[in-house]
Amino acid sequence: MRLSRRSPIALLVAMPLLLTVPHAFAQTAPAPAGSLAAPPVDLPAASSSATAPARAGSGADQVDLDDIRNFSRVYEVVRQAYVEKVDNKTLMKAAITGMLSGLDPHSEYLDKDGLAQLNEDTTGQYSGLGIEVLQEDGGLRIVSPIDDTPAARAGIKAGDSIVKINGTLIDPQNVDEMFKQLRGKPGSKISLTIAHQNSDKLIDLNLVRENITISSVKVRELEPGYAYIRISQFQDDTGGDLDKKLGALIAKNGPPKGAVLDLRNNPGGLLNAAVSVSDDFLNSGIIVTTRGRLQDANMSFSAHPGDLLNGAPLIVLVNNGTASAAEIVSGALKDNHRALVMGQRTFGKGVVQTVLPLDADHAVKITTARYYTPNGTSIQAEGIKPDIALADLTVSKADSAPVLISSEADLPNHLANENAKAGNDINNDGSADDAKLATGDYALSQALNVLKGMALGKTSANR
Repeated sequence: MRLSRRSPIALLVAMPLLLTVPHAFAQTAPAPAGSLAAPPVDLPAASSSATAPARAGSGADQVDLDDIRNFSRVYEVVRQAYVEKVDNKTLMKAAITGMLSGLDPHSEYLDKDGLAQLNEDTTGQYSGLGIEVLQEDGGLRIVSPIDDTPAARAGIKAGDSIVKINGTLIDPQNVDEMFKQLRGKPGSKISLTIAHQNSDKLIDLNLVRENITISSVKVRELEPGYAYIRISQFQDDTGGDLDKKLGALIAKNGPPKGAVLDLRNNPGGLLNAAVSVSDDFLNSGIIVTTRGRLQDANMSFSAHPGDLLNGAPLIVLVNNGTASAAEIVSGALKDNHRALVMGQRTFGKGVVQTVLPLDADHAVKITTARYYTPNGTSIQAEGIKPDIALADLTVSKADSAPVLISSEADLPNHLANENAKAGNDINNDGSADDAKLATGDYALSQALNVLKGMALGKTSANR
């Protein structure tokens, strides 16, 4: 279960691009000397063993004693004069948190709960009920239940509201505390009072928490010959999950004529997962480079032979919510001329965070590098401009009067087609399915139309 209570921007930056990368992709080369189109850079060590910064106060940039005095004075003023008593531990944590948040929107201090949430985001595993929950108007609304979880088996549906947890009514004053109760050890019991959408009837459910695994990859066939790949975020197992699911689709239906890779509203995740996904569609070329002050932050990643689609046309769907690791994949496929990028300009998070442990229960997630697309371009605060721009639109089917005669076949005494097959429906030209897709997802319908054109062009070129 995951709570979405932050603003859209906060959600986008919540998933760090972490330096947890396999050496198999990295290449060693001298550090760049100024040009953005520099050669590959240095091999990383593991994120937990990154080179420590120089000791504070060394060299010319020493801490000013007046700044230390001012900090001490402010600390004492708050401790003595603040309207409510604040203990020293809380004040020190606030000071550390403020120091990191003042650097950029992505650096932060992680306590035990923060580390647990980070682990959940990057592994997709937790113990709970299998629901994504949104705080709305002081209550908890179900965004979606995950298939084959306690919530889904109990009949909880998207749009339902949680009214009570263990008999206690949810209100704006206790919503955070109540949300925490949804978590718990596997096998532990919890009771929920649910109101289904558009219903005033309350339903009591007794559930048992389980270990839940969230899959970040979904693969299906859009229509015969065209695959749809949806990646919602980049977790530890995203690369392997993509290999498995796309491989199964190809084994079942044969090699696709083309595919759509949907990265819309993907907030990012792990760097190694982004590299792995990019490599799945490339046979060669640079995927991404990273550059920072520490030697361990200077890296370059290249693709290996083995394109899962065997060169079939590929379109990447993006929007303003495509961020971080998702932008690495978009940039890698675009710069290597492997895919067309369609949609809106991406979010523009072009920096990398490394998690540096302080002790068993505390760590610092700090920005250690910028990353660059294969062309040497930084997308920080700029984003990736799509090859084909699409407005964020919804479409509806136009109302029209019934047409009695729409083709030669409707005319009385028409000559039959000598090659016509018995039972063939000439009105089934695919337009009905196209209309259904367009009204449900305009951007995806446009991507499929362009993809068909690319596939036809490739077929004609190979004749």
